[in-house]
Amino acid sequence: MSNENEEKFDAMLLALAQQHEKGVEQLLDTFFSFLARKTDYFTGSPDENASERILMAIFNKHRNNALQEKHAADKKRQEEALKRLQKAQKEQESKPRLQELTDEEAEKLQKELDMKKQKNSEDTSNLASGDNNDVSQFIEEDEDPKEKGKLKPNAGNGCDLPNYKWTQTLSDIELKIPSKAAFKLRSRDVIVNLKKKSICVGIKGQPPILDDELQHEIKLEDTTWLLEDGKTFLINIEKVNKMEWWSKLVESDPEISTKKINPEPSKLSDLEGETRSMVEKMMYDQQQKNMGLPTSDEKKKQDVLKKFMEQHPDMDFSKCKFN
Repeated sequence: MSNENEEKFDAMLLALAQQHEKGVEQLLDTFFSFLARKTDYFTGSPDENASERILMAIFNKHRNNALQEKHAADKKRQEEALKRLQKAQKEQESKPRLQELTDEEAEKLQKELDMKKQKNSEDTSNLASGDNNDVSQFIEEDEDPKEKGKLKPNAGNGCDLPNYKWTQTLSDIELKIPSKAAFKLRSRDVIVNLKKKSICVGIKGQPPILDDELQHEIKLEDTTWLLEDGKTFLINIEKVNKMEWWSKLVESDPEISTKKINPEPSKLSDLEGETRSMVEKMMYDQQQKNMGLPTSDEKKKQDVLKKFMEQHPDMDFSKCKFN
């Protein structure tokens, strides 16, 4: 029987099927009941197995056709998915990644910015408002040469980049990635693949928004993510090492100056005992260095020396050199 002849009964059979709320099993029970009551399908042949052979022959025919169509459809979907993946990989490979500026590039950008400020006061106000790619975010030349070319941390001790923003405390990182999709996202629309040392975030069928190696390892069991208002990926990353600041989120990011990090005092309440004391000491020493003043250890040495000199006024220390 041709497809055209088969399909002419579809409307009638569909109407019949819709009256069987329990599904295919109930429909088949009704059909074979009809054959038993109104035809000699089961009893018309002297061979008792004839009805079963007829049934299995027709069953196998249509089952094989259905499986072939399913395999063909699955193969087509796989081929289309592979083509999309290859296309996305090519686009991702050709997409330029963020790179840390060299000293020469940072100096050149700084000069261009200074010239622009002189020409237009409006540009000055815009730059002061905090453009993510503004060169004023770089460490100035008169500071530590090792820090030149690095970005100043944002207010959350992280970095604001064109495609995402991240902030950090000593124990965790909060990553926000806004979606540029024209529709509200759901979990089934996105890909969030987090591993101990890598991250991949994106929308299905599109090139990844972020796909790179993390700077340090993370605790997967304590790391979570959600879609905020269907528009923003909000990912809370738990650090393995809770005694260091990250200078970048992923390897392709520009580096921030961890010397410029200024953690909120309230965050210290999350720490306990010796860890809190160590962090407070690190913060104090860093602030002292930024102001050109002695660290806590240097101050202790100076106090001991001062006390010794007071106890021995008869000694001449004018030609002594102290480190």
